[in-house]
Amino acid sequence: MYDEAMSSRPHVSLAQRKRQLVSDELTQAALQLLAQKGFDAVTIDEIATAAGVSKRTFFRYFASKEDVVVQFLADMGNDIRAELAARPTKERPSVALQHAIAVPLAACADHSDRALPVVQLILRTPALYARFLERQAQWRDDLSAELVARLDLDADTDLYPRMAAGMALNAFDAALQRWSGSDGTEDPAALIDRAFAVIAPALNAWRGGKSAGLAAPPG
Repeated sequence: MYDEAMSSRPHVSLAQRKRQLVSDELTQAALQLLAQKGFDAVTIDEIATAAGVSKRTFFRYFASKEDVVVQFLADMGNDIRAELAARPTKERPSVALQHAIAVPLAACADHSDRALPVVQLILRTPALYARFLERQAQWRDDLSAELVARLDLDADTDLYPRMAAGMALNAFDAALQRWSGSDGTEDPAALIDRAFAVIAPALNAWRGGKSAGLAAPPG
């Protein structure tokens, strides 16, 4: 996936690619160790050793163990916004948001052997869960801004973008919590379907039903 991303951005310099590779190595090593041993049991020295770099190099990229996890969450939020931005503009809000929210959950399910321990670590470690909630607040702002743009709304006066983003992220959180609690046995896609079945009518009723003119969901 990294090579694919780089090939679509030819302007990225060799130095930037190297920096990204080191950052990715540190992130993978840290998340694996944290998930295996628990947050408090892992030292920065261990993370650096596992990634094949010095402790000094670690601090060039991250200020703390928490920051490694925060970067993981930031990447997840960026993926959600990018997916929403890529959806057809005439698509119903509920459909566009469901697709956007489903992408990171599908990625977790596809790599559950690695993703599930990390998700459980975040949800079960108070300090990390607090950072997760902080990132979700940023995700809500980002999704609100995207909805303002795609629906041509007024960010200062219209309540819909923030409320819709909040509902979508609550659905995401409910599905993530359920998937984590089931130790990965439940299907995230099915959980998202169930969550959006509850909130879709409200998402599609913006501006007193104006969304009726938008395209119906496929199928």
